[in-house]
Amino acid sequence: MPSLSPTMTEGNIARWLKKEGDKVAPGEVLCEVETDKATVEMECMEEGYLAKIVKAEGSKEIQVGEVIAITVEDEEDIGKFKDYTPSSTADATPKAEPTPAPPKEEKVEQPSSPPEPKASKPSSPPTGDRVFASPLARKLAEDNNVPLTNIKGTGPEGRIVKADIDEYLASSGKGATAKPSKSTDSKAPALDYVDIPHSQIRKVTASRLAFSKQTIPHYYLTVDTCVDKLMGLRSQLNSFQEASGGKRISVNDLVVKAAALALRKVPQCNSSWTEDNIRQFKNVNINVAVQTENGLYVPVVKDADKKGLSTIGEEVRLLAQKAKENSLKPEDYEGGTFTVSNLGGPFGIKQFCAVVNPPQAAILAVGSAEKRVVPGNGPDQFNFASYMPVTLSCDHRVVDGAIGAEWLKAFKGYIENPESMLL
Repeated sequence: MPSLSPTMTEGNIARWLKKEGDKVAPGEVLCEVETDKATVEMECMEEGYLAKIVKAEGSKEIQVGEVIAITVEDEEDIGKFKDYTPSSTADATPKAEPTPAPPKEEKVEQPSSPPEPKASKPSSPPTGDRVFASPLARKLAEDNNVPLTNIKGTGPEGRIVKADIDEYLASSGKGATAKPSKSTDSKAPALDYVDIPHSQIRKVTASRLAFSKQTIPHYYLTVDTCVDKLMGLRSQLNSFQEASGGKRISVNDLVVKAAALALRKVPQCNSSWTEDNIRQFKNVNINVAVQTENGLYVPVVKDADKKGLSTIGEEVRLLAQKAKENSLKPEDYEGGTFTVSNLGGPFGIKQFCAVVNPPQAAILAVGSAEKRVVPGNGPDQFNFASYMPVTLSCDHRVVDGAIGAEWLKAFKGYIENPESMLL
């Protein structure tokens, strides 16, 4: 199993495109591998024949470096690997291990006998008026209708501890717990459920986000941006696009462009934390969160600050389609320096706080635009305006509060004066 991305440690075989005995040449696709980011085509590196497929389609959690197939140079060598099983050598070594085990077991049995006199000591306290037990053990005994007088404590001075209750329930206590279980079963029927296996991308996303929340000191900054001018400019641009046969520009395309220009103006937010320094990137590469049936993908629009709105829109549509088809390549999602997550337009979420996408230092969460009443010039005058809330999640090790506020000020300036993005 080759390493098909910098963070890949294991992968799954999605499907084989070659069969055993097929001739292969450099550049031909052998199989599709589901990595931690996407499904990637694994190409053959040299000319020969596919002699043996070791890991069949559907094989999961294959470690990087593990054998998945064998190729040979000469066709007559194919038969030599017909019965090859890489686990056979591994099975031989464990069989030799049980021989030294018996003497170890005999040594363990001897010290196991002394606990009996120790357990007999606490038998005297229960004969008195009071039984000594920890609060947790008492609570567990009450919940399971277990009399403490039937249990010998193994704690200090014969004190009954939680482990004693657990051992009792696992052995003689089964009968005591069976009675209440029948009554509860009659009142609460068993739940009907389906176990959905984790996809590789969902497992990696879970581990990365858990790592982010556990190790990155998050803080959040929220502002409201007036989008009336933005909507007006978008209507004008889409009129030009329709007249010329181009694709329509979305609000998210304008948000990505504004975020990229704000990063160029406040480059401290276009950085990441390392053990020795803060790495500030000169490229402005924006990851755009895309939800699919397989999980969350974040393909990247590279050098977004240098691209026009129509180019950004076209790239986002293409990357989103590839994400939904599970056909992203490593170059489609690696190298991002900042992330935009928009739940407002597609789902109508008013406002939310996103989790920083490591090793980046910030992520922008975009809510839905809504009309609001705003005061006019006179006491009885009022106007209507559309506002879109955005929240910036920051890694406080890299982006100080004032720097995050400065970036939001620059972003808001581009959103509320969108003509400046065209200069």
